[in-house]
Amino acid sequence: EVQLVESGGGLVQAGESLRLSCVTSDITFDQYAIAWFRQAPGKEREAVSCASNIHGNVYYLDSAKGRFTVSSDNAKNIMFLQMNDLKPEDTGTYYCASQWGLYCSAQIYEYDYWGQGTQVTVSS
Repeated sequence: EVQLVESGGGLVQAGESLRLSCVTSDITFDQYAIAWFRQAPGKEREAVSCASNIHGNVYYLDSAKGRFTVSSDNAKNIMFLQMNDLKPEDTGTYYCASQWGLYCSAQIYEYDYWGQGTQVTVSS
């Protein structure tokens, strides 16, 4: 059974860093696309980053480029989102997502598997 559980969110000041983790079950990162989405208060959910080993493509939200990095520990089936130089605009609930055989996609509807979300709050 595919399950994803996020952790690592918290309250930080602008300029600080966080690393989010997503512990997965029944997911192998050589066969599944992995992605991170976020949803700010009153805003639509948006893709922050995704990666697909099968299709060899990576996506980063423009505002995250150079600050955020998606990675994984394939042996332990854990995916990460390293977030550096955080800004107040990064505040939101962050979700990990995955889908078998998928290319890197920023489209919410293409993912069947989602974590429950972890809250990130960046103060100024």
